[in-house]
Amino acid sequence: MRHTASSYLRQIGAQIRAVTEYPADFWTMAVTGVLNLAVQVGFIGVLFASIRSLGGWGFHAMLMLTGFMVLADAVTEVGWEGIWSLGNRIVSGDIDYRITRPMPVMMQIGASAIGMQAATKLIVSATMLAIGWSGAGVAAAMVPAALLLFACAVVVQVAVFTSLCCVAFWMKGPGVPIAFLGSTVQEEATRFPLQIYPKAVRAALTWVVPFAFVNFVPVSVLTGELPLWWLAFPPLMAAALIAVTTLIARAGLARYESAGH
Repeated sequence: MRHTASSYLRQIGAQIRAVTEYPADFWTMAVTGVLNLAVQVGFIGVLFASIRSLGGWGFHAMLMLTGFMVLADAVTEVGWEGIWSLGNRIVSGDIDYRITRPMPVMMQIGASAIGMQAATKLIVSATMLAIGWSGAGVAAAMVPAALLLFACAVVVQVAVFTSLCCVAFWMKGPGVPIAFLGSTVQEEATRFPLQIYPKAVRAALTWVVPFAFVNFVPVSVLTGELPLWWLAFPPLMAAALIAVTTLIARAGLARYESAGH
């Protein structure tokens, strides 16, 4: 475990140094990230200029909802962005090289890239979360619970997208279309309270593809929309997803047939 953790940190460090070698690219992506977040915040502002609540959620709770999702996404972009290249690596045969190294294959791929927009997303989303927290009147005593919920949110995010990317082992082509579809569903659906959707959609987003555990469940617990005993579910979901993702990744690697898939 120590060797694996050390290798992972060295890979991430190398990626950070690589990103900072190209400041123009970094700042272009950083500004793009800020503009994208500004559009999301602006949308919430325009929405609440016309209504007082959405599904029982006010402006500050909605700000927390978006902030939690974007913050988890930013952390994932720092530590696991390379997983989106899995399809291309399968087709090109790059995994041959990864298999020969004494480190988990998925860890090597996940740590092989960093999103250049992650830095600004971390800052802006943390600010959104702080403003939403204060405006929603969440008590400071909930900080430990928030940290636990956020850690689980990151694990859920990483596990779900790793599983969806692993579908590439069974599909021909360099892309990961199922994972990109999942990303679109998460961004479009979970930026709103799940109460506005039919029961079937709520169940699917909570228990089938559990994007709700990235932001909706954590914010609901922190704001009192869900009782505190719901704190037990995110760690259980995170552990279950780690197990499922491990099985899917192992099955995919067992099916891998080198270059040309």
